[in-house]
Amino acid sequence: MEDGISTDRIKLNVGGKLFETTVSTLQSGGPDSLLAALSNRQHHSSSTPVFIDRDPEIFSVLLSLLRTNRLPSTSRRFTDQELSDEASYYGIESHLKSAMLPNPLSGIDAAIVSTIRPASDGFVTAFTAIDDGSVWIAHGGQISVYDWNLSHAGTVRTHLDSITSIKQVTSSPITAVASDVASGVHFYNFANGRRVGSVEWIDRTDPRIYKARVTAVTDSPDLVFSAFDSHHKENCVLAIDKSTLQVTSEIGRQSGNSSKSTVPGTLTYVKELGVLAATAITSGAFGFSGYIRLWDPRTARVVWETNEPGSGRSSRFGDSFADVSIDVDELTMCKICSKSGDLAMADLRKLGDDPWVYLRETNPSLRNTSGGISNSVVHCYKKQVFVGRDGGLEVWSRVAQNGESDREIGEESFRRNYIDKVQDSERGIISKIEGGGERLFVSREEAEGLEVWQSSVFSGAVLVL
Repeated sequence: MEDGISTDRIKLNVGGKLFETTVSTLQSGGPDSLLAALSNRQHHSSSTPVFIDRDPEIFSVLLSLLRTNRLPSTSRRFTDQELSDEASYYGIESHLKSAMLPNPLSGIDAAIVSTIRPASDGFVTAFTAIDDGSVWIAHGGQISVYDWNLSHAGTVRTHLDSITSIKQVTSSPITAVASDVASGVHFYNFANGRRVGSVEWIDRTDPRIYKARVTAVTDSPDLVFSAFDSHHKENCVLAIDKSTLQVTSEIGRQSGNSSKSTVPGTLTYVKELGVLAATAITSGAFGFSGYIRLWDPRTARVVWETNEPGSGRSSRFGDSFADVSIDVDELTMCKICSKSGDLAMADLRKLGDDPWVYLRETNPSLRNTSGGISNSVVHCYKKQVFVGRDGGLEVWSRVAQNGESDREIGEESFRRNYIDKVQDSERGIISKIEGGGERLFVSREEAEGLEVWQSSVFSGAVLVL
């Protein structure tokens, strides 16, 4: 028995400090990790401890992580970057990542945990959040990338003076960028900082199509979609092949001479339905107007659309949307009304003449009294709807109701809560909200940096009626 125990034990000398553990603990880091390789090496050789010239205090933290799958309290003595660097050296970064990822995002329990302030120009002009919680930030003409741990992974300087659209378009570090003051959509390889391609909207039969700017970018598994707007307002969406960076088709060309034909301000590809969603919103002396349009990109055919005001399809004629968001996972669409401030949702699988369900707050103290607010943004994410009204941030969370499935949307399916403090709302008007991983990213007008919101360790409570 003793022989069996002694055989499994292993000693390591890390930075002059002796550690004793077991082969199975080291091998739990994975077969490709450095620790697993060292354990095999010593296991079949002498009992002399293997020397590793690294920080012993951080190694103690990582060894505890392998033993318990949790970070010990002593990990707080080190920065996230220090832990990440050492874990990467030992080949156990995936274990550290699992232990450090935020709790599931629950808007009710969310709070600001940090503000990312890129060096040089700290004003965020555009950003795109990634599924692992990382984020790509455009500030001026530069792109800065922050990884899953929000550590700065690098910055690339583009040829543009200002970037207003950005989208990571491949699993490799290729990003599409564009500006509303310069023509074309441009592709940069973040690995080497080089521009690998550019696409302009060209129509040799129409000389008016010249140096068209790009207002929105999104992608599907095979294509990049970019909304182009020419100087005389003619506009369209170009489909661009990811592998060749060549235009494959032109979608939805229109004159742009009215709110029903203006260039899309946002594009979203809904993979499960195979449709491209475009929204355009304009505002003026007579209020808001615009459209939501769904195309089949294979045929460039419109499969559904609504125009506000004027289509006659809305049950609230004249209360046009101020912003629209689409949840590609839940297959829902939400809008915030410009006059009443009310929030409405629709099921993308059940679109008709008037698909909207207007959410109603049953708590009198939280009922919406904010009609007339001129700056509103909305974002659907993880079965929640996040709303920015001027500088205030709120969340509408799904609640369980008797007889209602998770897919059904009723007037009382969501409950409203404020998730910011007074001092938070005073930092500036919210310009964009976007979720990535278990984080929520928020930018504000005329404010430096990008806010990062996460849930507390006590999140996860569910309200049951």
